[in-house]
Parts: sequence; structure tokens; C-alpha cells
Amino acid sequence: MLLYQLYPISVPWAAPAIASLASFVGQEGGDAMVAEKGEKMRFPVIPSDREDDLHNLAIADSADLVLLVAGNQFMVMKELLLAFQKEYPEIKKVFYETLPPGLELKQILAGGAVFRDRVIDVVPDVYASVSEEAMNRLEDRGFISGADYFCYLHNRLVLMVPEGNPARIAAVSDLGEAGVRISQPNPEYEDIAFYIMEMYRQAGGQDLVDRIMEQKRAEGTTIMTIVHHRETPLRITKRTVDVGPVWATEITHARQGGLSVDVVEPGEDLDQRGSINYYMCPLKSAGHPENGEKFLDFIKSAGAQGIYKKNGFVPHFPASAL
Repeated sequence: MLLYQLYPISVPWAAPAIASLASFVGQEGGDAMVAEKGEKMRFPVIPSDREDDLHNLAIADSADLVLLVAGNQFMVMKELLLAFQKEYPEIKKVFYETLPPGLELKQILAGGAVFRDRVIDVVPDVYASVSEEAMNRLEDRGFISGADYFCYLHNRLVLMVPEGNPARIAAVSDLGEAGVRISQPNPEYEDIAFYIMEMYRQAGGQDLVDRIMEQKRAEGTTIMTIVHHRETPLRITKRTVDVGPVWATEITHARQGGLSVDVVEPGEDLDQRGSINYYMCPLKSAGHPENGEKFLDFIKSAGAQGIYKKNGFVPHFPASAL
């Protein structure tokens, strides 16, 4: 079975290797060194260049609220939190991550993550994902109550291309062509990858999925991402790739930022608009459950939904006009 056919959740444990290394070291202080290494080895690793997705990291351990939200919401979080803290001024310090939700899920399941040489082991008060499977996984493991998670937002897929569309991408099926270079979200970390693969499947069957995810990856023309909302726009503007499947909201954000990108619409029958749902939940072991509940209530408000709508998302609840 291929990697992209698996749900990308696993918690790496290295206990046997660590125990063996501990017995080998033997010298004074060796056990402590091995224990420290082992502690880090059991956590997923956040890429060292992703500090811009760890917001207010310096106050993580003393934050009043800890949020792990789907990475493509990075463009709305500042405005959302300004509105939230205006309504709840007593919540002064907020640590939040905008990493891919698959990586954040691994972080929750493992009890932490390693960033550079630091273990980030704060317990989130709220987690948000683009996958109901992630919510089911947390419920099965006892991290959340199934009655507590809810859908709060929607999105759809588009194809980001360089300005002028030099590769003349016209349809999803064109991504199977030998010379077309694709910035492809990695299903090991990014939930968007599963919606993209379903788009490929609907456009060209399993043959197109295998062509893009296996054959072209081996050929070097499918280039995987870890944090696509950062990597794909950069690759597109530098023209190291010809196309990248992204959320429609990322085109809005790229254009607001003055990036030279164009968009190819897959069409309503392929853009997955009917199945892309965002879910949010409180964690049972949250350190600040009351503050977490305030944020969950706020997310459902017309003001919060209006902020999402302004940035290209499809609201789930009634939204105010901004």
C-alpha cells in the first residue's frame, strides 16, 4: 500500500532503540543524555524554518489560551484574535499554531512536538482541522468528546499558477503531463492532500492519482510540500513549479499581498466545495477550558464568520457584512 493511500497519522515511538542505546552508553551521565534524546525522538518534528507558524512562542508556557488551527487560516488569525480580544479583554496572551492540521494532530497524540532544539508540550485548549477523521481519531483516543466538535467553515480547491499561466494549464488532467511541475501537498502532513487526490481521481481516475503521486514524484516533477500555504506561493512566484493545488482562500491572500499569481478553476464538479468542511473542538485536558469555550462561542458569531467570508472562506454560520 502506498503512503498516499494511508491516513497520515502515526505516533513515532523509539523505546527499543533508546533502551539499547542506554545500555551501550554506560558512562556517568549517559542515561540522562539518552533519556533526553529519547524524549525528543518520540515527538513529531516541526520544520526548523516554520517559526512564522508558531505565533507568540515566547509566551507559550504562560498563555491564557492555546490554539492549534488549520494552517491555511494563518491569513485571518490576526484579525480574528483582535476581534476576539476586544470582546474578551481579560484573555491577554494567546499562543497559536498555523501548521498543517495533520502535523498538529500528531503533536496532540504524542503530547508535544520538537521545534529546533525545544520540545513544545503545551496542551491546546482548541484544535481545528479540515478532517472529521481527525476528530474521530481524537475521540477514539479519549482526547475529546464526540459531542463537542462541530463544523464551522467551508472552502474549495483551485489551481495556483504563475502570472500569465506560462505552462498553459487549462484543466486538472493537465497536471499528469510529463513537463508540468507540481507543488503537491504531502498527505503525511496536510489534510488538503486528500481532497486534492479526490479531485485527481474524479478528473482522471486512479490512473491520474498514481501518475501524479507516484510516477511524477519519482520523475521529480511532483514536488511535495510540508507546509503548502507557505511553500507553494513561493515556488509559484519563483517559477520553480508550474502549478499548485491550493485552497481558494490562498489565491485571495496571495493577491492581497501583491504576489504575481493567476488561478485556474477546476470547475464546480471538481473543486470539492461540497465536501470541504472545517471542524473545531475543545480538548478534555485543556489548561484553560473556560477561555477555550469563549473562543469556540466567538467562532460561531456573525462577526467571526464575517471575517472568514471577507478572506474568501465559505461561512457555516450567518456572517455579518464587513
